[in-house]
Amino acid sequence: MRWIGRVLPGGVAAICLTLALSAGVSHAQFAPALPPPTWKKLSTAVSPSARAGHAIAYEPVSGKVVIFGGYDDANYLDETWSFDGTTWTQETPPSSPPPRAAASLAHDVVTQSLVLFGGYDGTGYLGDTWLWDGATSSWTNVPTAIAPPAVTSPMGFEDPLSGHAVIFGGYDGQFYQNGTWIFQGDGWMELNPQTVPGARAASIAARDPSTNLVVMFGGLGAVNQYNTWTWDGTDWSRQFPAVQPPLVYASGAAYSPHLGGVTLFGGGESGTDLNDTWFWTGSDWTPMQTARSPSAREAFGIVYDDTQGLVVLFGGQNGDSLFGDTWELLRRR
Repeated sequence: MRWIGRVLPGGVAAICLTLALSAGVSHAQFAPALPPPTWKKLSTAVSPSARAGHAIAYEPVSGKVVIFGGYDDANYLDETWSFDGTTWTQETPPSSPPPRAAASLAHDVVTQSLVLFGGYDGTGYLGDTWLWDGATSSWTNVPTAIAPPAVTSPMGFEDPLSGHAVIFGGYDGQFYQNGTWIFQGDGWMELNPQTVPGARAASIAARDPSTNLVVMFGGLGAVNQYNTWTWDGTDWSRQFPAVQPPLVYASGAAYSPHLGGVTLFGGGESGTDLNDTWFWTGSDWTPMQTARSPSAREAFGIVYDDTQGLVVLFGGQNGDSLFGDTWELLRRR
């Protein structure tokens, strides 16, 4: 897991990622209410190099998917790439954030920018904040008097109430965090929700526009994080679905308009990478049988591309194998 931080406790995955076998989930037992989707691998003339732990978000001003950084098995990267649904383009901003992997990248409606925070650079944990301007294709460093702790693998998302970027959790090299922080344009403020999920890093956190809630699931933590939470902009609420995915870390999730909810893919589970696709109905998780799927992996980037109306997935890692492939999630016709 060099993409997340080499000093992450090696035994934590085996300790806290015990599968809740009592759920007795078989993929054949549950069928989605809508026609199942399929994954389509895209052929692109130019593509970012194979990598894991890159940050990803959709940038609405340019109408493009943006990725930053990652780890290519030799170096921590500081590259910025954009994807218009057909072509990948390496951006050449005047300045860039320092190299890193496992940072969060989330859209902020108020500042009309993507907010990059945290990550790991091979030697330490980062706590700097950068804004990506899609109109000028440029990065700006935001010095902040108050900021979240320097962490790797925090969960970043667009707040459903204020539209600001929010982060939750992360790992600081010693402890998992459970703070909820909101970006305010020129700095961060820690929120004090009445209910707080257990401390974790590398879980999924994706906003569902159909319910205007953020759903969070799984991840790495000092204790078992086999639970589902939602964020409404004010408070976290524990959900109690009858069925859940395996307890995965470094998986990814994005809103799927074809299903009308959040779709989760892959991730690591007790040292094994998966390629399952799951759908959050708003109250339960449903396994999806897809006609085709990306290979099993973790630490990939996945996001809903609003311009194309599709979920886009790029890269990731399985063991010593790194990926540089691009996939889209389509409804089967």
